[in-house]
Amino acid sequence: MNIKKCTLEDLSVLQNISYETFDETFKDQNSPENMKAYMDKAFNMKQLEKELSNVSSEFFFVYVNDEVAGYLKVNTNDAQSEEMGDESLEIERIYIKSKFQKHGLGKYLLDKAIEMALERNKQKIWLGVWERNENAIAFYKKMGFVQTGAHSFYMGDEEQTDYIMTKPLIK
Repeated sequence: MNIKKCTLEDLSVLQNISYETFDETFKDQNSPENMKAYMDKAFNMKQLEKELSNVSSEFFFVYVNDEVAGYLKVNTNDAQSEEMGDESLEIERIYIKSKFQKHGLGKYLLDKAIEMALERNKQKIWLGVWERNENAIAFYKKMGFVQTGAHSFYMGDEEQTDYIMTKPLIK
């Protein structure tokens, strides 16, 4: 496996993997209407281009045998989805195609985010995870994250709760 930073040239690949991984992960627990509304808003080309162009956000593809298997999105400074301050790095997305899950890719991408946070002298790393995504919650707990709060997340017109999970970084 290897990792590559995304650029604007990767926009259509990013859009495709965003749709695919989000759909695979959440379609069974959400209405098709709410899934479509969310994905059309979050993963349209204009939105993804805006996020890719933000200097405080970075995307990375993870490859297995030359196939994009998933991606990581991290945010710092004002790109963070919550006010967490300059000492924090947010993992906004770790999305892995279902056929590549349980192969260590999530940990690989998480380790990349931690490495970036340490290089930038951040004190903590944090993320939001849907309260009903039990596999992800268990994974993050195993990786040393603890729940420190919650915030609302809108899937179409349905308000859902994301747990905010934080991991302090020790150098």
